[in-house]
Amino acid sequence: MNTAEILKKVRQIEIRTGKLVSETFAGDYLSVFKGRGMEFAEVREYTPGDDVRSIDWNVTARFSKPFVKRFMEERELTLMVLCDLSGSQFFGSRGRFKNEAAADLAALFAFAALKNNDKTGLMTFTAEPELYIPPRKGRTHALRIIREMLAHVPKGRGTDITAALDAANKILKHRSILILISDFDGPDYEKAARRAALRHDLIPVMVNDELEKELPALPAVLTARGLEDGALYTADLSDPGVRRAYAEERRRRIERAEQVFRLCGVEPIRISTAGEIFDPVVKFFRRREKKK
Repeated sequence: MNTAEILKKVRQIEIRTGKLVSETFAGDYLSVFKGRGMEFAEVREYTPGDDVRSIDWNVTARFSKPFVKRFMEERELTLMVLCDLSGSQFFGSRGRFKNEAAADLAALFAFAALKNNDKTGLMTFTAEPELYIPPRKGRTHALRIIREMLAHVPKGRGTDITAALDAANKILKHRSILILISDFDGPDYEKAARRAALRHDLIPVMVNDELEKELPALPAVLTARGLEDGALYTADLSDPGVRRAYAEERRRRIERAEQVFRLCGVEPIRISTAGEIFDPVVKFFRRREKKK
């Protein structure tokens, strides 16, 4: 895409996600994500009805009349989007490509954070972390995140979720919200996911395409180049054994990812490129709010 096409796409995403955030999602986001704790606000004179446990005895003794400490919730949070832009993300049989769905999802979270005055950052990755935008506030910054995601041309084609999670752990000094958007089709990342889930609020967002689940039964031989390894593959689509083996391998990969999520104690958001991508996010947050 050229610059004009990217800016047009950014504007379309802003309108589409901004409306949803304003009408629905911002409240769900605020309900689920609380601040880091309570911070001191001020000392003021005691008034009838104040909790006696909040009396500041040092100040009370100094002025010979009761004063109380007042605290307020420290609301500000940091939300970091980790987005897989490996070769397999530039695929889509219906609806949209996986990387396009990822851009919409990143925008949804960025605008929800913006609405609640939280910081948002971005890290894209392939076989290694590539683009990094430090967490900041503001609409201009949120739009930059979307623009950079659309404009960024990945250097690599492979996937290394471990490298991305470990890089985020080093960068983020305080507990943050980690939105990990990927198809989770890569080398083992269980240990890194566990480390990240212990330090942060890890939310995996699994984006898949329906065609990836099983090959169509057709009287044809499919020849295709692997999106990540570049190897040439040939499959006889008329052979039930070939289709069955492919579906079984795909099932094992998804089950492996689901097992990692269970071990980490996190619930994934499952997205299909052929369906409505925002509904699963809203439903996820409402389920989580009920659990709390």
